[in-house]
Amino acid sequence: MTRAASRPGLLFSGSDWNFATLSHAYDVIEAVAKEELGLDIYPVQMEIISSEQMLDAYSSIGMPLMYRHWSFGKHFLHHELLYRKGGRGLAYEIVINSDPCIVYLMEENTMALQALVTAHAALGHNHFFKNNYLFQQWTDADAILGYLDFAKSYINRCEEKHGVAAVEAVLDAAHALMDQGVFRYRRPPRLSSEKQREGLRERLEYEERSYNDLWRTLPRQADGAKAAAENADLIAERKKALNLPEENLLYFLEKTSLILEPWQREILRIVRVIAQYFYPQRQTQVMNEGCATFVHYTVMNALFDRGRIGEGAMLEILRSHSNVVFQPGFDDPRFSGINPYALGLDMMQDIRRIVTEPTAEDRDWFPEIAGSGDWRTVLLDAWANHRDESFIRQYLSPALIRKWRLFVLSDTANESFYSVASIHNERGYERIRSALAQRYDIGANHTDIQVVDVDLLGQRHLRLQHKVRDGIVLDSGSCDATLRHVQRLWGYEVSLQGVDAQTGSTIYERSSSGLTG
Repeated sequence: MTRAASRPGLLFSGSDWNFATLSHAYDVIEAVAKEELGLDIYPVQMEIISSEQMLDAYSSIGMPLMYRHWSFGKHFLHHELLYRKGGRGLAYEIVINSDPCIVYLMEENTMALQALVTAHAALGHNHFFKNNYLFQQWTDADAILGYLDFAKSYINRCEEKHGVAAVEAVLDAAHALMDQGVFRYRRPPRLSSEKQREGLRERLEYEERSYNDLWRTLPRQADGAKAAAENADLIAERKKALNLPEENLLYFLEKTSLILEPWQREILRIVRVIAQYFYPQRQTQVMNEGCATFVHYTVMNALFDRGRIGEGAMLEILRSHSNVVFQPGFDDPRFSGINPYALGLDMMQDIRRIVTEPTAEDRDWFPEIAGSGDWRTVLLDAWANHRDESFIRQYLSPALIRKWRLFVLSDTANESFYSVASIHNERGYERIRSALAQRYDIGANHTDIQVVDVDLLGQRHLRLQHKVRDGIVLDSGSCDATLRHVQRLWGYEVSLQGVDAQTGSTIYERSSSGLTG
């Protein structure tokens, strides 16, 4: 027996583990996390998976239940190639925003690493998922697993009834439009219960039996009739009736397309529900990873201070922690932007410093929290009520701006060089903080494409509009490919007009009628 193993109170010794060790370690880690940080979490379901299963989870966007699609196999082969050649490691864990919270742990992890990722995912991410307002408003943690089970079985039945090729064609088009298939400004309807989903199955089966294709034979209106209808009053009335403009393109196609059969509409709904599920995660990466990293760092140090983790295990934990929060320099070949783990952890620790040991500068910038002493309450409130953009705008301090050596570059289109617009000084702090926060604002950086008009009684021409910011237009190749997908779901001509977000002037216009192939 080793010296470490003979010490009383250690959660584990050595790198080996079994399920009893994992269970006991989780109980202790959960108790310490609640005592040290006051966390509030969903019940936890921990799953042990192999590296092959982790790669499979990567390919199906990390969900425990998923329908089949060729793109998932493509992603699997891509990640497997990188992993086998040593070009990329695998995540230590994957955590699912569900109730119960599902945490996948790699069976290759040592016990020290299992303890670390348990604190990180099963406590840190879990608390953030349950308490952050975006996840509370925009996702249904208690219904997502049941819905995914319904989605998988429904698409399997569609493949059996309509053929794999027909289902794949709809999924291809829906996946291509996934980024334009979310509600950003209004709350989506909550997911249905199992009883409601059973009723939905019966309704869809009835609609498929009674589906009538006769409307396709109706003659189109003459050009003169269409021209007479296209006046300002009728257009305004039509847009009001259709609730236009509509930001959620998949939702509009699901509800309005005249060529889709009921089973195809349900597939569109499935894809957009999954897209909506991930929408809050795209807005909270810095906060979510920062929260989880702060939790595991705090809990692991508390366990070490209490004699529950040995020195060897703690060194391994700190090594893994350092790898996670490593921030390469801008001139480092490994640089790919700001590491959300590093920035998030630094901001959490900086908030704790401001609350407990403020400087005069901190008191000027953060008068409400500086020196208040209760850093736990401040952090819990921040985790619950902010997303990345607002969190950075609210809490990024001059001290942290100096530590990170942040500055703002100005890039003017008609100039051949960059200019340094703001540096870390008294005049630059506000602009630097605002510029960094703007980078994490999904609303400001996401491609804004909306349905603006369609004449259902005439030529059924679907008109989309792209609001162009800073002169950045869409890539013509991907734009044309996406128009083909929209036309496949709509059935008639689709046009996309790019207009300047500031002036409203037309910059470009593309139409599916001019596409070949």
